[in-house]
Amino acid sequence: MKILKIQALRGPNLWSVQRKKLIQMRLDLEEMEQFPTNKIEGFRERIEAMFPTMIEHRCSEGVRGGFFSRIERGTWMGHVIEHIALEIQTLAGMETGFGRTRETKTPGVYNVVFSYTEESVGMFAAESSVAIAEALIAGTEYDVEADIQKMREIRERVRLGPSTGSIVDEAVARDIPWIRLGTNSLVQLGYGVNQMRFQATITCKTSNIAVDIACNKEETKRMLDLASIPVASGSICVDEEDLENTIKKIGYPIVIKPLDGNHGKGASINVVTREDAVSGLAYAQKYSRRVIVEKFITGFDFRVLVIDNKLVAAAKREPAHVIGDGKQTIQQLIEETNRDPRRGYGHENVLTQIDVDRDTLDLLEKLNYTVDTVPKNGEIVYLKSTANLSTGGTSIDVTDMMHPENIFLCERISRVIGLDICGIDIMAENLTQPLKENGGCILEVNAAPGFRMHLAPSEGLPRNVAAPVIDMLYPPGKPSRIPIIAVTGTNGKTTTTRLLAHIVKNNGYKVGFTTSDGIYIQNHMMEKGDTTGPLSAEYILKDPTVEFAVLETARGGILRSGLGFSRCDIAIITNIQEDHLGLADIHTLDDLARVKSVVVRSVKKDGWAILNAEDEQCLKIANELSCNIAYFSMDENNPTVQKFAKEGKIVAVYENGFITIKKGEWKIRVERATHVPLTLGGKAKFMIANALAATLASYLWGFKTEDISLSLQTFIPSAAQTPGRMNIFDFKKFKVLIDFAHNPAGYRGVEEYLATVEASKKIGIIAGVGDRRDEDIRECATIAARMFDHIIIRQEKHLRGRTEEEIIGLIMEGINASGRNVTHEIITKEVEAIKHAINSAQEGTFITALSDVVTNAIEIVQEYLDKENESGNL
Repeated sequence: MKILKIQALRGPNLWSVQRKKLIQMRLDLEEMEQFPTNKIEGFRERIEAMFPTMIEHRCSEGVRGGFFSRIERGTWMGHVIEHIALEIQTLAGMETGFGRTRETKTPGVYNVVFSYTEESVGMFAAESSVAIAEALIAGTEYDVEADIQKMREIRERVRLGPSTGSIVDEAVARDIPWIRLGTNSLVQLGYGVNQMRFQATITCKTSNIAVDIACNKEETKRMLDLASIPVASGSICVDEEDLENTIKKIGYPIVIKPLDGNHGKGASINVVTREDAVSGLAYAQKYSRRVIVEKFITGFDFRVLVIDNKLVAAAKREPAHVIGDGKQTIQQLIEETNRDPRRGYGHENVLTQIDVDRDTLDLLEKLNYTVDTVPKNGEIVYLKSTANLSTGGTSIDVTDMMHPENIFLCERISRVIGLDICGIDIMAENLTQPLKENGGCILEVNAAPGFRMHLAPSEGLPRNVAAPVIDMLYPPGKPSRIPIIAVTGTNGKTTTTRLLAHIVKNNGYKVGFTTSDGIYIQNHMMEKGDTTGPLSAEYILKDPTVEFAVLETARGGILRSGLGFSRCDIAIITNIQEDHLGLADIHTLDDLARVKSVVVRSVKKDGWAILNAEDEQCLKIANELSCNIAYFSMDENNPTVQKFAKEGKIVAVYENGFITIKKGEWKIRVERATHVPLTLGGKAKFMIANALAATLASYLWGFKTEDISLSLQTFIPSAAQTPGRMNIFDFKKFKVLIDFAHNPAGYRGVEEYLATVEASKKIGIIAGVGDRRDEDIRECATIAARMFDHIIIRQEKHLRGRTEEEIIGLIMEGINASGRNVTHEIITKEVEAIKHAINSAQEGTFITALSDVVTNAIEIVQEYLDKENESGNL
């Protein structure tokens, strides 16, 4: 078997609009296409022995053990690999269960699709599942546990931490979209101007000054002391002399910890001798030159969490420890403790496994113990000097036991330091009494406190501490999204997108839009190129100035990685015509329609899908949608439009020369088509269709018809505003038209327009695109032969696997098939072809360059026009 391609789908996609995180693996079964599982001796026994937990895979049988039944009866290896990929992720602690396997049009080649929780793990699972399947087929040994451990390690390296993950989960539960910014824990919630950012538990509302104060333990202590808040006595030391002076003042026992430390690193507690104090100073100075030395306060270690100045949780923390039984060694007790199913690798479970490190060995040495010592029955042996969960500590929820005075004290501390999310470390016998009564004190105030001990304590009630964070970032009434209009289709996408962006901007919004020629924010081009995929959409949604997004959405990006947004408010399909067929398993119009339908299927339930009533594929798609539907049509008498209008639904039609909104019996004539510059005086019918789609979307969003009308009148087609979309350059004696038409439907639109143009001679410059079907290249040439008197064939770009001679041969076949006696010549370079056409143009000539690289063509023609204007001014 051979893996041909693995790709990650991150948004609504061809396989599922709801399940956005999928791995799609293109797999060639090769000779295994001839061997379903029932023809491989012993296969069921081997896979059942390797993965006994697969008994829970119900498969299409819908019953426990259904997958094993399928294997018994015979199923293909692609299907088996799908289930293995899901199972090994589950065994690695990432439970996920959606999968699909479908054969492509190429015999023996399958698309194996399965869900993932972490993308890197999913990609690894794809490769691993094939290797495991090959071992099962051959009956050879395979170390599955090694792969599972590797997946755990990948997950720990790339996953969001427990605190970050909990905030993201809470946001998702509230339907707030999120974007991970980079590979660390920096996350954006919401889109555009409504975004908020956080990293771990530092938010965009967190005061930088407050963080600086919290990170400076000396300053924190001073401020708390001045505010009459109990703190441990002590001072900062940088050498042994400072250490001795401090000990003289406060006496033993003491705590030594790095001033700039975190997670308990470099700390020594309950130090009672000068030798240990000097050793502790050296240990702490590995992490920070300045070291804090404080009186050791007896009692328990508590962590209190205050969010937005309100106490939300409190936990009693215990360092990692074992309890002796008089029989087992400390090492054996650690191993037994680590077998607790609640303990796991890294952050995968409620508790973390206990590792033996220098801190552990130092603590044991103080007891004159080693890991081979057998402690007495019931003896508690502490293995870490701090109670951090990340080093194996445990937590007990005590939120409901806190005395009101302690709650007041902690909420006051958060205000004194100024932290929006504040972790307060307290040492006290309990929190049920005021600290001033039981002698407790504040040890530290932490910025970016961890949430895990509160989310999943080892004992007590779990607290959803992520909820108050979201409450703070998005109080009731504050939106998290911005309006999104997505535009797809075969032809007209870019023009419709630009026109919509123009309407939106004229209505006072700061608009960001993507097109096949670039990313724009408020009409400023930010990135040049074909930007119709998910990364470009995300670029707009990440921009903090954007209030409204209009996103051209092409098939390529959908197939590569899905949509770049979770859902949209309005989606438009301009039309679905034969283009890009034969690529990426898209062979028929039905296949292409399935891809385009992803966009309208992502519309929110109360949003709108705007469809072309004259397009058969659009009418089929309408039957699958659960959102509102509105149609546009160039024909007022279109049956679908008439039916909708009679039902009181909204449609847009071209009637009596007007772009019109219609509902029931009434009509709103928005603007006469001849007054809309985009339509070239009403002659470019396909541009009228684009204007209808944009008008309908604008009206349904809620813009006033008079504002839409003004925008239609002020949207001037030009090389700057609509590059490559019916750009006409007026020379003194002739005209040049540049258009991006590159498929039969686009050519027919140009043909319809040229039929209205009076010219002494019509010259066409055409080319073929190598990855289109033979019949598409021929048909474009046939249409060209119908609308031009003379054709210049050029073919220097977009060969895409073909030879220049092969494409030109197909163009010639198409010209000859037209039955017209059309003259032609071959000038392979586009620059030379355009220059030749301009230099040979006579009075009244109309030159049309159907260019797949419009910027080159526009620059050449503009240069000639500028020269003519300059010479005319002399």
